[in-house]
Amino acid sequence: MKLMKMAYGAGIAASLILPIIAMAALPNPTPAVSGTGFTLSEVEGLIRQIAQFLIVVSVIIAVVVIIYGGIRWMLAKGDPKEAKSIVWNGIVGAAIVLAVGVILQTIAGLVTRNFFR
Repeated sequence: MKLMKMAYGAGIAASLILPIIAMAALPNPTPAVSGTGFTLSEVEGLIRQIAQFLIVVSVIIAVVVIIYGGIRWMLAKGDPKEAKSIVWNGIVGAAIVLAVGVILQTIAGLVTRNFFR
């Protein structure tokens, strides 16, 4: 038990010291790249593109789950309880994703002050 505590302590010490030793071996860093910063509209556009991509992918996944549940429901021989659950979960998932999309669009409009124009 004492050996384990010493091993943990040595591991923590090594994880704190080794990056410092590695940084000491680096040559002088290059200066930062000059250029213009991001504007609010560029950040908004990037966030909007990422959000739209994730929403589209999530809705496609939800539709696939609904179709899978429908197929399971058609092939159910006796009790389609599990298949109904799969279809219902797909519908709820799609509704949640679409609601998140509406919320993100509303927040983006409020942040960029384009909501009331």
